[in-house]
Amino acid sequence: MTLSVREAGLPGRPPVVLLHGVGASGWMWRRLVEDVGDELHLLVVDLPGHGDSAGRAWVSLDDTVAAVAGLIGDRAPGGRAHVVGLSLGGYVAAELAARHADLVPGALVSGVNVLPFPRPRLMRAAGRLMSPVMTTTPVLRANARALGVAPEDFDGYAAAARAMAPGTFLRVGADLMEYRVPASAATSGSRVLAVAGEREQELIRRSLPLIAGAFPHGAARLVPGGGHAWNGEQPELLADVVRAHVAGTELPSVLREPQPG
Repeated sequence: MTLSVREAGLPGRPPVVLLHGVGASGWMWRRLVEDVGDELHLLVVDLPGHGDSAGRAWVSLDDTVAAVAGLIGDRAPGGRAHVVGLSLGGYVAAELAARHADLVPGALVSGVNVLPFPRPRLMRAAGRLMSPVMTTTPVLRANARALGVAPEDFDGYAAAARAMAPGTFLRVGADLMEYRVPASAATSGSRVLAVAGEREQELIRRSLPLIAGAFPHGAARLVPGGGHAWNGEQPELLADVVRAHVAGTELPSVLREPQPG
């Protein structure tokens, strides 16, 4: 089964692939599509195990990266596209920029950790305990509040979470637990912008300079007041960041450079 992709925006404008987080689907980019659809050609992807791609099991990060790379080659004009990824989508975007720079002139990578997790065994055990209840209404409502999902988007969020193929949450978690940027990033020509909200989990914030530093054309920024899902909390800022990054122009001045350490 090929990946589900919905095209939006204007053909002939710069192509941008949008990659969602775990338990979500292309629905999460609804506001961004509205804000930049008259300026960009958008390819909104449902990743394996999610949304309309739920029939294609999540096998591995490598398998997913290969599938998205193939999609870019087949669907993007000229076989090249910028990539925007949040959380799970951010890991896929980072891999694409590192391993398929010929397809990806630029990548915006948000919510990615490349540092060791403390007590990984405990985290895996907690994931196994949480997995059976991840799609119950109380948990979905709690997660929606934590992610800043707008009330009018809750039904779409819940439907996407419940459409996730069984076992996907655990397989994705196991795949990303020990993620590190591949060595091939050192020779990548992609412009990579690593972003996180300033209220993001500490390991992700500390990962920003490491991700940016792994790429010759890397940069890192913090979103003031933002959390993990700052795309929903500050949609206008996300649209401005995407516009600037795709065009290669100056980023919004409200973004801050992270401090090392």
